Amino acid sequence: MTKEERDIQRKLKVLRQAEKTGHVARTCRYFGVGRSSFYRWKAAYDQCGEAGLVNEKPIPKNPANQTPPEIVEKVLYLRSKYHLGSIRIVWYLARYHDIKISDAGVTRILRRDGIGRLPRGTRMRKVHTKRYNKQVPGHHIQMDVKFLTFIGKRGEKIRRFQYTAIDDATRVRALKVDDKHTQANAIDFVDHIMEKFPFRIREIRTDNGHEFQAKFHWHVEDHGIRHAYIKRGTPQLNGKVERSHRSDQQEFYQLLSYKVDVDLEAKLSEWENFYNFNRPHGAFNEKHPMKPFANGYNLVQSMSQQIVNLTGDIEGVSPLTH
Repeated sequence: MTKEERDIQRKLKVLRQAEKTGHVARTCRYFGVGRSSFYRWKAAYDQCGEAGLVNEKPIPKNPANQTPPEIVEKVLYLRSKYHLGSIRIVWYLARYHDIKISDAGVTRILRRDGIGRLPRGTRMRKVHTKRYNKQVPGHHIQMDVKFLTFIGKRGEKIRRFQYTAIDDATRVRALKVDDKHTQANAIDFVDHIMEKFPFRIREIRTDNGHEFQAKFHWHVEDHGIRHAYIKRGTPQLNGKVERSHRSDQQEFYQLLSYKVDVDLEAKLSEWENFYNFNRPHGAFNEKHPMKPFANGYNLVQSMSQQIVNLTGDIEGVSPLTH
């Protein structure tokens, strides 16, 4: 017998004893029950039978601060469609729908709908690895290749390769998709990011893949850029580009239907612009990657102008005025 069933039997016992003796006050004193509770139980029993004796939750049916259904619908849509966590759902609702809700509120909505936590990787970060974050844009660029597999119209597999470069300081990314996985393609991508990024590149860090070997290495070095390899078997040393590939898979490729390469390149360009200029980023507390860089660039420009003005004032001062 469950706790709920025992509680119902106790209430029935009180009601039957009062009916048998015909004395409500004496029965309530004997069982230690308030008369208001007795009459509430009796009214519920007369109306609904034993089902009326089940304890209801101690909350109102329609609380005043209940989350509106339209917000609940948006939360569930973002979770099911884009697999976003609670914090990122809060950012998206605030940025694109002007809706303010706490991450705890989002979590409660998901739990009420029977949705648990997002699956997390089982591999643990190695003990010797230390997290780091560069402060200067271009000081450290992480580069890697994401392998893509699409299904063609006839059911055949189509292999493509996404070349990715991400700046360690600003998280600004450059993306390019190609049909080959060679050093020549990687070299073309280096030339592409040197034109794409709005800052000078000092170092590029890659894994030991065949596309990043001697030809690629010396091409990078010839441009005055240092090329460094990470240790074998330690992808966490290029963790930022690896993590960005997971975002690509969850927020872009799982929603994509491959048609032709031209369509893929156009949509990838849109995704790159959205990632750099609109997508909220956890490392910058909801700001997009270009926002901190723009703020830092404007600060440097302002300081440079102040120095120029100050230098001009000093040069324009005549010794005779002192």
